[in-house]
Parts: sequence; structure tokens; C-alpha cells
Amino acid sequence: MPCKETVAAGFWPSAWSAEQAAVASCEINELKVAEQGVFWTVFDPQTALTRVFRYQPELQFSACFTPEGFSVRSRVYEYGGGAFCLTEQGVVFTNEVDQQLYLQTWQGTPQALTARDLCRYADMQYDPLTHTVLAVEEEHCEQGVLHRLVRVSLALTPMQELAEPQVVAQGSDFYAAPRLSPDGQRLLWIEWQRPDQPWTQTQLFCAQRQEDGGWGAFECVAGAQGNAAIQQPLFDQEQRIVALNDEAGYWQPWREQVSTGLVRLKGIEADYAGAPWQLGGCNYVPLEGDLYLISWFSDGVGRMALYCFARQKILHELATEFTRSRHLAVDADCFYCIAGHSSQGSAVLAIDRRTLQQRVLTQIPLGLPKEHVSIPQGVYFYTAKQAKVHSFFYPAHNIAQSLAEQERPPLVVFLHGGPTSACYPVFDSRIQYWTQRGFAVADLNYRGSTGFGRQYRQCLQQQWGVLEIEDICALVQHLIVTERVHPQHIFIRGASAGGYSALLAVANTDYFAGAASLYGVSDPAALNKVTHKFEGDYLDWLLGAAQVCSSRIPVRLAQHIQTPVIFFQGGRDVVVVQEQTAMMVQVLTDQNVDVEYHLYPEEGHGFRKAQHLAEVLKLELAFYQRILLSLKASTV
Repeated sequence: MPCKETVAAGFWPSAWSAEQAAVASCEINELKVAEQGVFWTVFDPQTALTRVFRYQPELQFSACFTPEGFSVRSRVYEYGGGAFCLTEQGVVFTNEVDQQLYLQTWQGTPQALTARDLCRYADMQYDPLTHTVLAVEEEHCEQGVLHRLVRVSLALTPMQELAEPQVVAQGSDFYAAPRLSPDGQRLLWIEWQRPDQPWTQTQLFCAQRQEDGGWGAFECVAGAQGNAAIQQPLFDQEQRIVALNDEAGYWQPWREQVSTGLVRLKGIEADYAGAPWQLGGCNYVPLEGDLYLISWFSDGVGRMALYCFARQKILHELATEFTRSRHLAVDADCFYCIAGHSSQGSAVLAIDRRTLQQRVLTQIPLGLPKEHVSIPQGVYFYTAKQAKVHSFFYPAHNIAQSLAEQERPPLVVFLHGGPTSACYPVFDSRIQYWTQRGFAVADLNYRGSTGFGRQYRQCLQQQWGVLEIEDICALVQHLIVTERVHPQHIFIRGASAGGYSALLAVANTDYFAGAASLYGVSDPAALNKVTHKFEGDYLDWLLGAAQVCSSRIPVRLAQHIQTPVIFFQGGRDVVVVQEQTAMMVQVLTDQNVDVEYHLYPEEGHGFRKAQHLAEVLKLELAFYQRILLSLKASTV
């Protein structure tokens, strides 16, 4: 063991650099399985590209399947997802640059399937009976942004002009998840209308196959009462409809029953999925009869198991050392998932269906040994109004360093985006960058986060800027009272919606020594005028009439902010445009607040390039350390 030195927390040296942390932010995004192998996408911040990888069991080897010049990423609804599907001929994918569909045959180069410059595509489903793919199409035109379900032909011939996609369904504001029955005779999809969001209210529709191969009149089979959000529809092996429905309080499987419609499958009372910000998720798979492969959240931790709904019993819990399982898939031999781990990189797992033996097909390398990693601790605490709230706490941890006697580390509070999203106890290179340097980190699942049921998620309605600020204050107070952190050395950071809450926190409380806003919302009213269609009514839901109330608009509270703030902004951000951040910076600068502003012209909403990710970490660290030195000097 190396000899530990005594260096002030917040200044611990670490061999794990910002550049290594940026590279370790590599992500496995989607997973699908077919006879031709196991396929997944990997985003690499070193290239800022997403590519499909293919694992062939007979070769026991994975290799990049996407050729140079292509990146597999959809921007439908701006957040994308569902960027590829598998067909008999090869992989159909959305190309990041032009957002068009391409077919890459098993042995060939990609060929364009669409050529509609104003359109984007996502959430594809292969239809073998008509040799087409069903997809969500997003068109940006003079009438605005239109969405529809279409089918796109795979029948390519040399020199053939591309056929226009054929409309399957249109007229609703939003569509998602076209899914076929095993016999190909029924089609499911999700719709929702403004002002609803896919986590507040959706409807499930079903259509019957016609003799010409098209689809007939469709009917709403769930969600017509307006009291549920439905997601991830599919069919089981007996051609019955199944979907995750939160009508009873959690996103749980409901299944079609003759004459009564969808009925809840009684089982684990928990959310089986988070909010569907991205398309193409899969958190459960029907197997035989009442046996399902499922994933769910328990106190914010992801679990996976073989579950029998008839017996209401877990038969075998799987991947127990992992802390999140998503994009579940099954073939004749194995169960598959993308699995997150608290101290290892995310991985693609294959679990033998007979022996339940587990294999790792690929795993993101971290460059940080397991013993160097700070392990999250689940924390529940109560607000002043006795609301129960959840967070993960990461102690400062570096095997070559230690806290001095009676020393308490500085704290960085992390606020996730959305705000209808969540934080998970999986390896996060940003968090480990801070804990390596002697900061504790609290990753907060404030009220409004997903994974804790519909009531917890929905309580943020018209309360954004109020409830999560209460939760932030209660969390900080809890950590101070339990003597886990230094009460004067507390920082707060957030991206997007999290940046909004961070700015409100420093405007309304005196807990924080410094703050960071990464492409954060500073003026909701201005944002509402320019935001994209997917979130066009979201602020009304979050704020209600109060969106014009100055008490919840950071830029109008600037006179109350004395806390130093560092801002990071992308020049290509279409969600939070750079003018909004620039205005906030100018207002604070005019009143002599200590402000830093860093603009990255080539980045969008969420930085993707490793060079910039590393630079942000170093700049933010230097900003906080400068504040810590100032605080220590003032107490001498």
C-alpha cells in the first residue's frame, strides 16, 4: 500500500487525469440481438462518434460494424434513441450527419433508404412480411415540426430512385415505439398530444394488417382515460399485447386479456423503467407464459431477474453485482443487457439461459482500478415538511490520501437534468474525478425524479423551482448535521434543468461557496419562446402560470446572487441557446459577481468531445479550488 500523505481535501493530487476521466465517459447506448450476432452502439468521446459493434458468438469476438464516414445517432425529439434496428439483410440505422436511414448489409457498405432533407428518423422496427422498416419520422417544414409513423422500403436496386416513405399514422403530435406481433398481423405504437409529455400521459394504439400488407383502422387499447403514461409496448409469444403502464402508481407490465383489455400483472411494486426521454428502450421481455425477464428500481438501484407473475416470485436474480440493467434482449441461448456498475465501466452481459452463467461481451475501460473508486451510498432524508427524498452520497476517496483528524471534505452537489430524469449508482467519471481530489459528492434524486413511482415523479408539476430547492437545502443540512461534509465548503453544479436549479439554489440560500451551470436554464420564459416541439409545453407543466413569476426565474433573481458561478455553454445548443446563458453572465458581471464563462462553439446541448469534457473538469476544479483558498485565507 502506498504511504498516505496529508493534503487538504479538495486539493488531493491524483494520477487519474481529467483526460482519462473524459475518455472513461464512453457510453454503450443501445443493444439488439439477431441470428447474425449481438449488436450494440458505443459513443466514443475521443471521436465524438457513435458506432455499431457486432459480437458473433461462434467467433467469440466483437468488432466495429459501422464503416468510416458514418455515426449512428438520431436527433428525433432532439434526444434521439432508437437509432438502429436489425433486418434479414443487415442493419438499418440513422446517420448522425444527415439524419437519414441507411441499410448496411452484412457484407456491404451503407446504402441510403431515405433522401428527405427536412426529415429525421428513429425507433425503427423491421417488418419481414413487406420487407420494410417502420419508423418515427420527424419533418421540419413551413407548417412547423410534424411527426408521423411511416414505413420505408428496403427493396434497393442499382440506380433506383428512393421511394417516398408511406404514411402509416399521422395527425397526432408525437409517436413512438412501433412494434409488431410475432405473426406480423398486428402493430402497436404510442401516441401523445400536446401539452402532455411521454411521462405524464400517453395512449397505446393497435392496427390490424390488411390484405395488401398495409394497416387498417386503428383503435386506442390503453390510456384513453387520461390517467396514465404508457411506454415500451410489445407482444408476448402468445400474440398478447404487453406494455409498461403507471396507472397503478408504477411503470409495471400490463397485459392484454380477452374482453377486459390490458390488466396489470401483479408483481414487484416498483418502476421497471425511467422516463422515456429517448426512444427505443426495453426493460422487460416476456418469455414463456408468465415468465419474464425484468429489470426494476429498488431504492434507486437497478436490479434484474427472471420473474414469474403467476407465482409473484423472483425465480433467479441476475447480474447481482451490477447496479443498473437496460436494453434487455433474448435469443435461444442467452439473456442480454447493458449493465452499469458502481466501480466498473458499463458492460454488455450475456447470461446463459440454462446455467445462468454470466459472460461479459464488452466493457468500457476506465483506467481507474476498482479500489480507487468511491462507492455510492444510498441516503434517504426528510425535508422540513417531512417529504422523504433520495440521494446517493460518494465519500472523498483516494488510496494515497486521507482526511486529517476532524477534517470534513468539501461537497459538490450534483443535480441531474430533465428535470424528469434520475441519477443512478453507476460509475460516473465526473463524480470520481471529484472524489479522487478530496471532494465528497451528493447525487440528488430530488422530487420529480423517476424510478420512485408516479406520485414522486408527478409532484414536481407546477412546483419546479420550489420543491427541488427544498430538497437541495434538506440534503445539505442532513450532510452537515451528520458531519459528512464541511459546512462552509459546499458547491453545487447542474446541467440543463439541473443548471436552473443550481442557479435558484444560490439565489435563494446561503449554503453554497460556488456553483457551476452547464448549459443551464436561466430564463424559462425566454426558453419557452425558442424551445423545440418535444418540450414546447413542458415549462407550462413544470411552472404553470408561475413561469412569469420572478421568484422562479434566475436571471430576474440576479440581484440576490453573490455566490461565484462558472458557466459552460455550447454554441450549437438548440435547447438552451447561448444567448440565454450570455444574458445571465452579463447581468451577474454588471453587479460584480465573480463569474467565469466558457463558450464551446462546436458543442450542443450536452458536450460530447473528450477534449472539451476534460477542459470543463479542469476549469471547474480550478474555480472551486480558488474559492477554497480564498475561504481558508479569510479565516486565518
